[in-house]
Amino acid sequence: MIINKKEIAPGSQEEIRLNVARLPSGTVINLRIHAFRAKKPGPTMLVMGGVHGDEINGVEIVRRTIARGMFKKLLCGSVIAIPLLNIYGFINFSRDASEGKDVNRSFPGNLNGSLASRVAATVTKKILPLVDFGVDYHTGGSSRYNYPQIRFSVGDAKAEELARSFAAPYLIRKANVPKSLRKISMGMGKPILVFEGGESLRYDGFSIDNGLHGLQRLMYAQGMLADDQPITKTPMMFNKTSWIRASRSGLFRWSKQSGAKVSIGEPLGVINDPYGENEVRILAHRAGYIIGHNNAPVVNQGDALFHIATPEK
Repeated sequence: MIINKKEIAPGSQEEIRLNVARLPSGTVINLRIHAFRAKKPGPTMLVMGGVHGDEINGVEIVRRTIARGMFKKLLCGSVIAIPLLNIYGFINFSRDASEGKDVNRSFPGNLNGSLASRVAATVTKKILPLVDFGVDYHTGGSSRYNYPQIRFSVGDAKAEELARSFAAPYLIRKANVPKSLRKISMGMGKPILVFEGGESLRYDGFSIDNGLHGLQRLMYAQGMLADDQPITKTPMMFNKTSWIRASRSGLFRWSKQSGAKVSIGEPLGVINDPYGENEVRILAHRAGYIIGHNNAPVVNQGDALFHIATPEK
């Protein structure tokens, strides 16, 4: 394995810095990449957080894998770990990179393009060719909380196998979003699972634990680790999801939150005006489970409030 002209030999580990860009201030943006290799051959896994700079739970999950020496126990194969991909967004408490561009809508990217495009191109050209599969850790954005879940590409049997091994509480088949990492990697025959858990700019221990435990189960299933992690909640599979949106602007209070099972017509929350005159009840438009909800106390008409998924029969 060679990254940025540095060879990582079997049985060794290295930290590599990949130059991405230079900011107007002269600050150099380098990706810090941790590579671990067992002596015995096996699959190569990518583990990555911080594609969106404000999604701290994902950064923390990957950080803990390194801090706890998880990948030093490899029985076979290799791991490429990138705790923080979008450095610009991270230091600016922002989802996006410079110019307001989303890194996860910039793949495959361009090494001569915008910062978001350069970051995406660095992953596409210098990292993805080395891996067999991966886990990309995300968090709900814009005050939205996501119940711990794994999303994988529709029609990708290998990705589904990996998702079932990860065994997050919720497993969701999702169509690929154009210019996303998951879409580009699927085209390269390298399935990437997307873990969603918690809320941006806020630690959530429940989601972090699920992200760590699922990764351990996945690696055990691939023969990469000796120790498994027990499943405490039987995973549920979903293939249809939809959002309930605010019918008016106002003060939003939820009475049901992520993880709850709901029936058609069940009250989920209310929207009040600030003057004590009007109240609108929010009702479930379908039966299923809430996989994500909005924690914002003030919402605008059309804002996403509850993400409801229908279990697979």
